[in-house]
Amino acid sequence: MSLATRVVIAEDEAIIRLDLKETLEEEGYEVVGETGRGDEAVRLVREHEPELAILDIMMPGMDGLQAAREIAGDRRAAVLILTAFSQRDLIEQARDAGALAYLVKPFERNELIPAVEVALGRFNEMRALADQTVNLEEQLETRKIVDRAKGRLMDEHRLGESDAFSFIQKRAMSDRVTMRVIAEKVIAGDLHMDDALRAVDIQIGIYVQSDDEDILGDVTRHVVELVEHLGYGQAVEVR
Repeated sequence: MSLATRVVIAEDEAIIRLDLKETLEEEGYEVVGETGRGDEAVRLVREHEPELAILDIMMPGMDGLQAAREIAGDRRAAVLILTAFSQRDLIEQARDAGALAYLVKPFERNELIPAVEVALGRFNEMRALADQTVNLEEQLETRKIVDRAKGRLMDEHRLGESDAFSFIQKRAMSDRVTMRVIAEKVIAGDLHMDDALRAVDIQIGIYVQSDDEDILGDVTRHVVELVEHLGYGQAVEVR
């Protein structure tokens, strides 16, 4: 059984905080701390080490943006920002502070969980990027470039966000370069997913403990069909 995702909530309106807690717990998340102050949120995150911190922007003690900077700077948890405003400059400030997703209040209960999962997914991406960057500023800039590249791949190839990131990550590993380099090539139009797939050379080794040629033939045929169905070009059987 997998452990429940642990969450800290920081929201100065008690009714909203209670609603957040009830919704999250109903969906299987574990709320390990709650507060109405930004400075207390930072302390709770350091104490409980949750996977996610949900922060309102306007709070006493420390606003949500500053709290997000401290939490994201330490890479302690994913940050989801709550705001009563949807101005572009405010959203950009939240992103630059390290927020990975946001919700505009009032929000519907069915909007919360998708935003939570987006924040958690992007946090895992950030951890992967962290190994390739020196500091938070460079990490945030790299994230912006990778996000732009993901968006292009999603638009052009109808990929999900995680699939687009996976393509960039795996191509970077294959080419032995950083994800930022691959992302910049995607944005510039120098790297297309179709070209990358055609360039992949796959070798699959299968061990089947059988002397029955019919069984061996069936297994081989199914693997060849699968490889070609996935778009990796023509598969060749070698015995």
